[in-house]
Amino acid sequence: MEVLKEKVEEEEAAEREDAAERGEKMAKPPPEMRKEETPMTQEMLRDLEKKLSDIEIAIPDMCVSDTKVTVDTSMLPASYQSNTPKEEHLLQVADNFSCQYSHLCPDRVPLFLYPLNECEVPKFVSTTIRPTLMPYTELYNWDSCAQFVADFLSMEPLADPLKPPTHLYSPTTVLKYQRGNCFDFSTLLCSMLIGAGYDAYCVNGYGSQDLCFMDLTREVCPLTMKSKTKVQRKQVAPPKKYAVKPPRDLTSKYEQDQERKKQEKIKAEEEKRLKEEEERLQEAENAKPPPCTGLRVHSWVLVLSGKREVPESFFIDPLTARSYSTQDDHFLGIESLWNHKNYWVNMQDCWNCCKDLIFDLGDPVRWEYLLLGTDKPHLSILDDDDDNLVDDDDVENLGKEDEDKGFDMPHSWVEPIEISPEAFETRCPNGMKVIHYKRAKLEKWAPYLNSNGLMSRLSTYEDLECTKLLEMKEWYQNREDMLELRHIHKDTGLIIDYFKPGHPQALRVHSYRSMQPENDRVMEFYEKARVDGLIKREETPKSMAEHYQGRPDFLAYRHVTYGSRVKKVTLSSAESNPRPMMKITERFSRNPAKPADEDVEERVFLISEERIQLRYHCREDHITASRREFLRRTEVDSKGNKIIMTPDMCLSYEVEPMEHTKKLLYQYEAMMQLKEQEKLSRHQAWESELEVLEILKLLEEEEEAHTLKISIYDTKRNEKSREYREAMERVMHEEHLRQVEAQLDYLAPFLAQLPPGEKLTRWQAIRLKDECLMDFKQRLIDKANLIQARFEQETQELQKKQQWYQENQVTLTTEDEDLYLSYCSQAMFRIRILEQRLNR
Repeated sequence: MEVLKEKVEEEEAAEREDAAERGEKMAKPPPEMRKEETPMTQEMLRDLEKKLSDIEIAIPDMCVSDTKVTVDTSMLPASYQSNTPKEEHLLQVADNFSCQYSHLCPDRVPLFLYPLNECEVPKFVSTTIRPTLMPYTELYNWDSCAQFVADFLSMEPLADPLKPPTHLYSPTTVLKYQRGNCFDFSTLLCSMLIGAGYDAYCVNGYGSQDLCFMDLTREVCPLTMKSKTKVQRKQVAPPKKYAVKPPRDLTSKYEQDQERKKQEKIKAEEEKRLKEEEERLQEAENAKPPPCTGLRVHSWVLVLSGKREVPESFFIDPLTARSYSTQDDHFLGIESLWNHKNYWVNMQDCWNCCKDLIFDLGDPVRWEYLLLGTDKPHLSILDDDDDNLVDDDDVENLGKEDEDKGFDMPHSWVEPIEISPEAFETRCPNGMKVIHYKRAKLEKWAPYLNSNGLMSRLSTYEDLECTKLLEMKEWYQNREDMLELRHIHKDTGLIIDYFKPGHPQALRVHSYRSMQPENDRVMEFYEKARVDGLIKREETPKSMAEHYQGRPDFLAYRHVTYGSRVKKVTLSSAESNPRPMMKITERFSRNPAKPADEDVEERVFLISEERIQLRYHCREDHITASRREFLRRTEVDSKGNKIIMTPDMCLSYEVEPMEHTKKLLYQYEAMMQLKEQEKLSRHQAWESELEVLEILKLLEEEEEAHTLKISIYDTKRNEKSREYREAMERVMHEEHLRQVEAQLDYLAPFLAQLPPGEKLTRWQAIRLKDECLMDFKQRLIDKANLIQARFEQETQELQKKQQWYQENQVTLTTEDEDLYLSYCSQAMFRIRILEQRLNR
């Protein structure tokens, strides 16, 4: 405080000198003031009244009602309801500091030092912070902690937006009721960040209106920002020395240039129009600045660089979980900041918002601290020449003086912060939260709250009023069909579903406009989860294209062209009424085990024209590739005569002709092999159609059922796990009862007849043995009599039933005979068991 006093005294002396100079000037009034003032006429008064009436004064709407929730203080610990002697001492130190600060800086607002807690007890703000490391790995980084606080709590505006709150509740109470103002948000977030190892501080300052009221309608939603992807340049292969020149481009370069300029002009005009509209809206917003600009009190969190590998200091708004630079325009000034160890007052000028502030808390000129026991380094005040003048006694006295003045911060009076697994999973109050952004709306739900597993939905709009829906993204969790994201384009009707690994059909992406078969759709698969190596399938009403990777036959692409079907399309059309195939095109990758002249690159089956076209791979030292075309004819003619292979049935072009390829036998064998391959390709194309129908049927069933996965560790929701646990508990209870039964003493009724505590004589032991044997024999006799009675009863009932059957055998139906036979079988089984028990 000594540096602060010197600075204030210098300012007061300068003000006194200025006041003296102004007094001398005012003692001699200027000549103009000696003249008589001109009297005001009626017209001048009316003009002045009109000018004054045109002046508009914006009066802010201040809500003075207390928005704090009612807290039940009966169950709170004693630390909430009273102060320890050390806390009372701290309050006295803080009150003395506040009085000195108000005296030396009368133009500054009072400090936010010891507000009341939920029990109406004054508590120092630093002791309200309770550093706690949460047991959840998701809450170890600052961004996840901030997002949890912003989602878990509901924001309440300050009772007076121009003053700090009179109450500051503990983080435990805030977590319990899930409501609080910006100071409650900051205290909870700062406690979690300090517990996670960050150098975090709560800040008391001034913010913009959007920041104080959590208004994000002027901000762009982070989920709509597209990440910048680095475009990798394709490595162009060096041109060959001998290569075929591409065909000459005969289109007009002038027309292309004019078309390009036209498109650029249209694009520039559209961008200019959008930019002008944005500027017009921005000017309209900035034309009338919001009332109380620069006076609205707000609290946020400051994270300094150093710990947890934080490279640069930054601000965190706890209401929205967004991070800002310390140069951001939303933060207009800082009064003070604190952590769990000390309290600092900002002595720097905030005329340029927070852009010029230096966050060196060890500098007492810029930051005045409350307690001497700060962990921040102090700036050295003594020069090198003055160091030699300090004696050893002065050093000892200085150390003793620091020890006398030092005062450690008391421990936090707040109970340990605990977040139950249920509360951590639910996150949002009542399981739902809605956030409005610029041209976007984000909705969040708790897990398992929606029956279809919907977790969040982002709706993007075309206008600022959010009336024209442009597209919608929905995120899912815990679904059996592994659906993760659904992207719906409202303007085109395109729907894109993204699946996580684990789908029964290894589906990764499904793009479609309709779930009806034989429509435009694209399916992408996880290639490692499929045996056939299929990675992509594109379907249109007239064609189907499939892309493969890593197949043993080196197939890379198959395209099937279909004709028109006569009957109407149904779900089982591919099986009962398949589409006629007109053309099948297959492309293969290079097989290094074969020569290029024998390795097929493209194979085309022209089914309607009965032709087969082959194109082979081109050798590296050649510029053309071999080709071959077969005319596929039936093996017999109309009269049943076998058709013989002729040279005109095979047209070929070979780069290096060979003798064996010109023989008819080689061509005939090749054509027979191609016929078998054509049958196989048609069968595989037919199976692909069936697979598409199966996938569509499975997707429809999953969408109707939308069953959710439940972890085996989730004992509350997992019915099977709970039933199994209850069954195990029941079995253990029955086993315990059996063990207790086995431990019963069967001699206890007989020993009760004898005097307790006496040793048995030989005669008493023999008599006890005889009584036990007699009782056991009697029990066996009673048991045998009971079994004999039940045996005779079962025998009599069986005889009566047999007699009834003999009398009514003619009129019985088939059902009666079945019932009779069933009864006889069960009765004979019971009689046999009773007979075995009697024989024992």
